[in-house]
Amino acid sequence: MEYLLALIVAVGVGVYLFYALLRPERF
Repeated sequence: MEYLLALIVAVGVGVYLFYALLRPERF
């Protein structure tokens, strides 16, 4: 079950970084 939590966290961080690079004016 830990791998599922790690996957969710990794996807969340990836999406956050993607949006941070896509819209730098918001950060």
